[in-house]
Amino acid sequence: MAPPSAVSPTSVNSSDKPSAAVPHEPGISESKAKVQMPKFPGPPAFTDKHAERDYLKGRLAAAFRIFGKYGFDEGVAGHITMRDPVQPDTFWVNPFGVAFSLIKKSDLIQVDHEGNIIDGGPVRLLNAAAFMIHGAVHKARPDVLCAAHSHSIYGRSFCSLGRKLDMITQDSCSFYNDHVLYESFNGIVLAEKEGNDIAACLGDRKAALLQNHGLLTVGDTIEAAVFWFLSLEKCCQAQLAADAAAGGRGHETVKIHDEDAAFTYKTIGTPRAGWFSAKPLFDVIEKEYGPDYLQ
Repeated sequence: MAPPSAVSPTSVNSSDKPSAAVPHEPGISESKAKVQMPKFPGPPAFTDKHAERDYLKGRLAAAFRIFGKYGFDEGVAGHITMRDPVQPDTFWVNPFGVAFSLIKKSDLIQVDHEGNIIDGGPVRLLNAAAFMIHGAVHKARPDVLCAAHSHSIYGRSFCSLGRKLDMITQDSCSFYNDHVLYESFNGIVLAEKEGNDIAACLGDRKAALLQNHGLLTVGDTIEAAVFWFLSLEKCCQAQLAADAAAGGRGHETVKIHDEDAAFTYKTIGTPRAGWFSAKPLFDVIEKEYGPDYLQ
């Protein structure tokens, strides 16, 4: 189950960010469109914050299994965090040095905004970079339940180009006016200032391309943050391939018009769409691992 705050899309003040309202095609009445477009189901809500915490820790453990399954681990690099519903000024994260594919609910560690480990499993080692980046994001974005970062192959390759995504596929429209480029690299993020700079650059968007580094995604649910990461990774892969193919022929890729990209975003780029799109990923993990990750 997921927190009540994850049920409704968070409003933003940015004037250029598309509306999260589900659209209907031009020329189709709203009533007819509602019949044709099924409403996405939503994450479950809780009244007991401790029960919510227990459920979310299980979803976070599953998220790490998904990252392991897709090869997003690179030695000890990479981290996913979840804001604690009982103590919102703390978050849960993977212990430093434990393989994504082996992480269980009981392995997760709880960290406060001073970097102190206050609860968790037997391996109480904290990745300093995880704290600097995620601590700053959670502090700056109270709407964010989960943040995900890893050094995935296509993400870090694309991030070496110093550019944002082009809108060249339907899937890339999930990030239309909803991702940023952080144009700096100062080595491993061990300083508070850089973590704050990344959070400031992210603003109210759901994804950041960290130049010469990798991808960062956030969501008001664990599922959304995880799906945005997988989708952004694949969008980077698609653009790298498409740019290479087009360039080899002396051409450029065909870009989606702004109006069409904004229209598409309203269906596939919303928080609810992110949560629902991740459901099959989590279902597969539950089937493949059984109750192991929930221990």
